[in-house]
Amino acid sequence: MTITKTKPAKTGYHNLCPGCGHGVIVRLIAEVFEELGVEKEAVVLGVGCSCTATPAFGAMDRFQAAHGRGTATATAIKRCRPEITLFTYQGDGDAYVIGLSETVNAAYRNENFVAVVINNNNFGMTGGQMSWTTMPGQVTETSIHGRDCGYTGEPFHLPEIISEIRGFHPAYVARGAVYDVKSINQTKKMLKNAFQAQLNNEGFSLVEILSPCPTNWHMTPLQCKEHIEDEIVKEYPLGELKVRKGEEG
Repeated sequence: MTITKTKPAKTGYHNLCPGCGHGVIVRLIAEVFEELGVEKEAVVLGVGCSCTATPAFGAMDRFQAAHGRGTATATAIKRCRPEITLFTYQGDGDAYVIGLSETVNAAYRNENFVAVVINNNNFGMTGGQMSWTTMPGQVTETSIHGRDCGYTGEPFHLPEIISEIRGFHPAYVARGAVYDVKSINQTKKMLKNAFQAQLNNEGFSLVEILSPCPTNWHMTPLQCKEHIEDEIVKEYPLGELKVRKGEEG
């Protein structure tokens, strides 16, 4: 794994739980911005653990959206200030459950910004309630006997939906993870592709990132790594679901 030193202004401190993947993801975004030479960047934050991660974005321009309204807020900002490199930073609960309509519509219109969605299979900040992405049988604060998919529905896969359904033409869609060195390096490449698509005015990109949540999964960081590797990636396969034009094949 190549380690690079980012400018102090790009990242800052955070109060995230030990073993959480958010800190790694913020670092990757900062590295990608430096490698692409991005100078005018802004982030729209969803409600959730992304709020706790807010200070980690350092001197980036930050906008706090109402719950689920991240992509709607980003649409307004990008249309008014198209020169800014813009992204939303949201959890699965914020982007897929509370904000499903906003996220789907941004993808449908192919808005020219990046949605970064951290999927940790639960509503993390509010205590670990069940999300649409919660795994079958997973115990949460609102599925104390384990998720019953016959009652609640199956785990939700928005990246597959917007990359496969007719009428959607996003620039780039991918799913990465941050549980080991290989997955971290792959995720960085995905983020770089997504932001390059924005810089080229290609349209909407969504990068979903599987992230450990030791606090609400009631696991050690090592157990989280093994859980993602052995179980979660079977439900949520890693890889590029929609490659950029000119890079097919």
